[in-house]
Amino acid sequence: MSMFRAVATMIAMFLAVSCWAGKDVDLLLVAGQSNAVGYDTSPDQLPRKYVNKNVMFWWRCGDPPADEFDSNSDHKWVGLQVQPKGTPKKKGSRQYGNFHNPKGGFGPEMGLASALLKRQGNRLLAIVKVAYSGTSVVDWDTKTKGSCYQALVSETKLAIAKAKEKGITLHIRALIWVQGESDANKAHYAKYKERLGKIIAALRKDLGAPKIIALLGLNTKFQHDKVYVPKIVKAQKALAETSPYIEYVDDTGCEVVNRCHFSSKGMLEYGSRFAEQLLRTEKEIGGLHK
Repeated sequence: MSMFRAVATMIAMFLAVSCWAGKDVDLLLVAGQSNAVGYDTSPDQLPRKYVNKNVMFWWRCGDPPADEFDSNSDHKWVGLQVQPKGTPKKKGSRQYGNFHNPKGGFGPEMGLASALLKRQGNRLLAIVKVAYSGTSVVDWDTKTKGSCYQALVSETKLAIAKAKEKGITLHIRALIWVQGESDANKAHYAKYKERLGKIIAALRKDLGAPKIIALLGLNTKFQHDKVYVPKIVKAQKALAETSPYIEYVDDTGCEVVNRCHFSSKGMLEYGSRFAEQLLRTEKEIGGLHK
């Protein structure tokens, strides 16, 4: 991208966000591990129509812990876009650089926004994405200072405050949670439901959104595990049964690129499935977000 084009794009995105002053906007949160980051997606495989300056976007993603090496939107609202690769840490550290592709990547936010706009084009959308590769729910502990959870809360609060400065009121609509692969093991699976339930409960309290809809999913083909991945799926489904505001989102048929991650095509499809489930859930609970 030329310097002129890059500047023009930034100006266009700034104007798109600024013109929403005085309006109410739905806020969607995207969080989880590498399949929320979109680690193995490719910007070159993303159809141009998914990049949308009219969808407010704020992100921070990388490898734990949250730090200065994360890929981020520099604490600014921009238009929905591919996220660049973060800055690798020193050699030998656990830092993948956020995305495998040198050009960066994208997560479920692309398919999510596109599908919602097709069905609800009159609704304004904003997305806050905070995701960290390779993380267990233990890394999202709600009481640990500097945890991924704390990053999600602080980034969301700051994003809401920054929007308010522009006269934009954000209403938290849903949490899109793509995580569980790192808990698909003997050590973690048994407490997954309890731990994830506490994360959702804490998030609702900390963000003042007691009925936020939580949509849960993961790559069920992860490592071709036939023992523990199904247990995580079972835990997510069991958690969903405890509340009409929590639902499991099936990934059957979503294309994967390797034993760990969705392909670009699979990621777009999975994102759209979260959108469809969100609409079904809202309808079932009586149109909470109408």
